[in-house]
Amino acid sequence: MICLYYIKAVKLEPSIEQLMKKQSDTPYPRLFLYSTFFGALLFLALLVLVLPSFTAIDTKNITKDGDLGTIMVQAQRITSNLQAPVALAFPGNGDIMVAEQTGKIRLIKNGKLTDKPVLDVTDKMVKITKSYDERGLLGIVLSPKFHTDRKLYVFYSAPTSGNFNCKGVLAVYKMLPNSDYADAGSGRVLFTVDKPEYNHDGGCIQFGPDGYLYLSLGDGGGAGDRHGAFGNGQKMDTWLGKILRIDVSGDKGYSVPKDNPFVNRGGAKPEIWAYGLRNAWRFSFDKASGQLFAGDVGQDAWEEVDIIEKGNNYGWRITEGTHCFDPAKGCNVKGITMPIYEYSHRDGISIIGGYVYNGESIPALKSKYVCADWTGPLFYLKKTANTWQRGKITVQNYSDNLKVTGFGEDASGELYVLTNPDTGPNNDSGGIYKFVKN
Repeated sequence: MICLYYIKAVKLEPSIEQLMKKQSDTPYPRLFLYSTFFGALLFLALLVLVLPSFTAIDTKNITKDGDLGTIMVQAQRITSNLQAPVALAFPGNGDIMVAEQTGKIRLIKNGKLTDKPVLDVTDKMVKITKSYDERGLLGIVLSPKFHTDRKLYVFYSAPTSGNFNCKGVLAVYKMLPNSDYADAGSGRVLFTVDKPEYNHDGGCIQFGPDGYLYLSLGDGGGAGDRHGAFGNGQKMDTWLGKILRIDVSGDKGYSVPKDNPFVNRGGAKPEIWAYGLRNAWRFSFDKASGQLFAGDVGQDAWEEVDIIEKGNNYGWRITEGTHCFDPAKGCNVKGITMPIYEYSHRDGISIIGGYVYNGESIPALKSKYVCADWTGPLFYLKKTANTWQRGKITVQNYSDNLKVTGFGEDASGELYVLTNPDTGPNNDSGGIYKFVKN
């Protein structure tokens, strides 16, 4: 997301982003160097033969427009009294933990939102702008061994120094004995990363089926990945614009798994699992297949869904979706993994990644990837042969005017939608809705 709201702001101001964009020089020889018409023809022929990846992007397995049917579901409202909800965690006893972007982790117990927060990191964070901000408490996840180690992981935006706007902080807390609440004094910082701008923060944290923690980080903010000579997405000596994979099972800091793709590779951060991402706001693992699905928020024109695999390059800022971005034409897409699905800004402006449905309540959604656009539309993706296709989801007992800020998945595979009625956190009307049988 960008954080939920951030997503919005970035998308509402494409003209500003376009003005800020720093265009790179095209890497191709210029045709005006050829003094004759025949010379130009010869050059073009050689270019097509030798560098075919510069001239075409293979999109045969990508469907841009939905052509599947509509699935109707019911929505059960869990609560509607939250400040900008961004992520859920399920302790396994029927309770639900909810991260509010403004800094608190709230508790829903016996179906009711309690007054006391599970944890409040507001005093550790940057001050959040009420009307719109992409910083804040952006992610929470429970340890895979939560019932024994009682560890709660959080990712938030904290003040920093120098020429940076803020720093992302990954920290772990322990729950109090025989309690629903965390020990505020037990916090231990595991990882920090400085960011040049306030937006494109990523901040999703999830444990994979391998037991390692995965973290998404945006490209650092600004328009067009403008920091550095060619941005951060393609730059391997920075964590920005990446999904990281680390081992947090120890008692101090973290370690890097030995099978990470860039371990011992000169000039590359060993924590990197995949790169070339603009802002993978929300990602998730399919409980059945173990595949990692991510919604990567686009710039001016295209939103995309990716299946993230070890060591792969997802294109940003060379590409936006399947389209050349920098340069605008003739980009070299060799080695780039294309999204499984994309949609244009005619259909929405900020992809909100969701989950593959593995529950039992809604058989029609089984094995389909459920996601949304921040502006409200809900949809699903289904793989047929080698092509992913889109269908719509309509929800009863649910307002079409709500912004979608995230999703949650409980232990039984049932899905929840997080919503906010506004573009920023300056309200107490954020909600959680559960998909239930129609």
